[in-house]
Amino acid sequence: MTLEDIYLLGPEISLIVLAISIILLGLMVSRVRLLTVITLIGLLIPLGISISLWIKLGTIESQQIIGIFDSFVVDRFSLFFKFILIGVTGLIVLASFKPSINLKPYRAEYIFLILISTCGMMLLSSTIELISIYISLELSAIPIIALVTISKSKHSIEAGMKLFILSAVSSAIFLYGVVFIYGFTGTTYLTIIAERISQSGLSLDHPFGSYAILIGALLIISGLGFKIASVPFQMWVPDVYEGAPTSITAFLSVASKAAGFAILIRILHVAFPTELLSYDWSHLVVILSVLSMCVGNILAITQNNIKRMLAFSTIAHAGYILIGLAAISETSQPFLIGTGGILFYIVAYTATNLTAFFSVIAISGKIGSYNISDYGGIVRKAPLLAIPLGISMISLLGLPPTAGFMAKLYIFGAAIEADMTWLVLIALVNSVVSGYYYLRVVKKVFLSKPISEGNIVSPRSLSISLLIVSVTVLFLGIFPAPVIELAQMAANNFPP
Repeated sequence: MTLEDIYLLGPEISLIVLAISIILLGLMVSRVRLLTVITLIGLLIPLGISISLWIKLGTIESQQIIGIFDSFVVDRFSLFFKFILIGVTGLIVLASFKPSINLKPYRAEYIFLILISTCGMMLLSSTIELISIYISLELSAIPIIALVTISKSKHSIEAGMKLFILSAVSSAIFLYGVVFIYGFTGTTYLTIIAERISQSGLSLDHPFGSYAILIGALLIISGLGFKIASVPFQMWVPDVYEGAPTSITAFLSVASKAAGFAILIRILHVAFPTELLSYDWSHLVVILSVLSMCVGNILAITQNNIKRMLAFSTIAHAGYILIGLAAISETSQPFLIGTGGILFYIVAYTATNLTAFFSVIAISGKIGSYNISDYGGIVRKAPLLAIPLGISMISLLGLPPTAGFMAKLYIFGAAIEADMTWLVLIALVNSVVSGYYYLRVVKKVFLSKPISEGNIVSPRSLSISLLIVSVTVLFLGIFPAPVIELAQMAANNFPP
């Protein structure tokens, strides 16, 4: 490993060093404020290194740097996701400054596990070799399993066991797919896989040109489908979202999804060449998209627990994002339109979902319930919490002037450009259906009578986090151009 390799791994290495420092510091001090402040300051180091790499790429003609034995790539696509993940981690840590009584004894361990999981997700966005991808998947998944159970409540332990078993199954499925791809191509490097598939003389009589490639692709997509919570790999989502501490649910809902889509896009387009196989995997992605939208929205209607409702909502939004992935293989400028739409959608969804969950943390922490019926009249007791929650519901529905509206407009536009108008119509119908359960929360919060008296006051750190993400939701809905431009820069020249 060279010095340049260490520089390329700088964001991940600095995150690991920060995590180890926090766990060691936790043995010596018990002040939650100190651990939180050090974490937030420490996150500036991987952020700074990522920014310097972004700037350096502007001076390189190929706009990418490959290192670590050709298994790791730094390009603006991967750095875009690293910016998201670092930002999410900082907000989650800040919002968790006042943990519940069950989490307080494990504050250092809590931050340590979040940082380690984030490191695995950041690696996922850059790895271009299947075994390295698997290691990154496990590095991101195992700490989350521990975080889900960290409160040691009955529901969290049950959720953690379910996540552990299904995560292990999904990893085995992914590895089995790797075996088929390796058996056919003799390599685990994505770019070499594409070359050998192109040189193999595929038969047009079979999907993916070969049954071995077909089975391998199906198994790999199935393993990653668990990561992005798409149907039919979503069975873990409702129970885990409900049983985990709400801050971890928020982290899981946005960070894990972002990392999952980053590696799914890279594998599909780099390993399975667009000019040969895009027709096959595009149809597969369309099926997953329609199933995710329909199942997620229909089942969300029946939920009374707001965390379970948001769990099925995230399944539906995985379907919306998959529309952009399906459009990649059909449009003449795939990565400027399809991938650009996905990247902007992920940013908008991240800000929106964090707004929703941070509001839920503050409200449910005071009223002691996650039942939507207990949220009646919250606006009269806590207007500064009710308004962001309302904004997040409107954004998830996709109405202006919010980030959700611009995200859907952009990604639906990519699908229309790819002559997939019928898929957009299905998505629009699903958006209308989702209005029932999103607006139900808005109605309860703003129009119903409060069940109990007394004001709800949230911790200052949580209020700051909530302010940041809610303002971001509105900003992206009114002035989306800066982030859209960054998304297009990240999508451009990817892959080589």
